[in-house]
Amino acid sequence: MTDVSLILQSNAGSVNILKNISLKIEQGESIGLVGPSGSGKSSLLMVMGGLEKASAGKVQVLGNDFGRMGEDDLARFRRAHMGIVFQSFHLIPTMTALENIAAPLELAGASDAMQRAERELEAVGLAHRAEHYPAQMSGGEQQRTALARAAVTRPDILLADEPTGNLDAQTGDAIVDLLFGLRDKYGSTLILVTHALDLAARCDRIVQLRDGEVMTAHGAVT
Repeated sequence: MTDVSLILQSNAGSVNILKNISLKIEQGESIGLVGPSGSGKSSLLMVMGGLEKASAGKVQVLGNDFGRMGEDDLARFRRAHMGIVFQSFHLIPTMTALENIAAPLELAGASDAMQRAERELEAVGLAHRAEHYPAQMSGGEQQRTALARAAVTRPDILLADEPTGNLDAQTGDAIVDLLFGLRDKYGSTLILVTHALDLAARCDRIVQLRDGEVMTAHGAVT
């Protein structure tokens, strides 16, 4: 991305969320986005995922210019190339764990959606929860299901927004191990938003934001 800004409207007027951010991320690299609350970490992740349109600048992902793509094109791009994990899981409450994981494959028209979902559910240690609904699972089990759903399409890019934020320390550590394991398994680029510096330190590079600007970017690649 080059000179990316994000300006949103509020009752108090325009708010500059992101300010002229330029950032290059290599395929297969893992990035830890850190910074205080309100620094723009999650907003930057949303822009990277095409979930929020940049107000200015250029966002190019896998050779695609997000600024030239409509909402339908962006949705198809995410379905084909991205897996996204949120702090609050975002599982469909009326679907079982297995159905939640299979959903993106079924939307893509995959004929073996259920079989692939079963393998991914087993990979995160939840084969015994296949027929359980989100309300019947613990927070850690729901997040593992969300991780399996993000990984089942074998995405080129994994986006994770505070994936351990609603979990206790022990469960959070297990989720992080799974997340990095999925990254290694599929060779995905990983963009991780976190407040935890020790978690960010597991990434190839740390990018620190403050007040919508990149303050530092250090690690294997600059």
